[in-house]
Amino acid sequence: QVQLVESGGGLVQPGGSLRLSCAASRVAFENYPMSWARQAPGKGLEWLATISRDGSSTDYGDSVKGRFTISRDNAKNTLYLQMNNLKPEDTAVYFCGKFKVPVRHGSKIIQHYDAWGRGTQVTVSS
Repeated sequence: QVQLVESGGGLVQPGGSLRLSCAASRVAFENYPMSWARQAPGKGLEWLATISRDGSSTDYGDSVKGRFTISRDNAKNTLYLQMNNLKPEDTAVYFCGKFKVPVRHGSKIIQHYDAWGRGTQVTVSS
């Protein structure tokens, strides 16, 4: 069974930065597109960014475009999310997800991902 473990969350002031990591195991990580999503208190899961299986192609949601960067290291089976210029509205639990099928590109649709980690909390507050 696929295991995804997020880390790197914490408390940061507005305008600050964090780098999240997602360690994958029990999966041929390099074969699957991956995504980051988040869930704020009282809200549903929001797709943020996706990366192709070879890391050459990325896509971002409007709420994070220009501030967040998704990347991956297939040799380390690890996915990353660099978050800059954080805002209070970025406060949420952040999850990494694996695309259902081993194709080159992922999608923005949450239901197209079949494995999610337990998440890491990010709190942006002064």
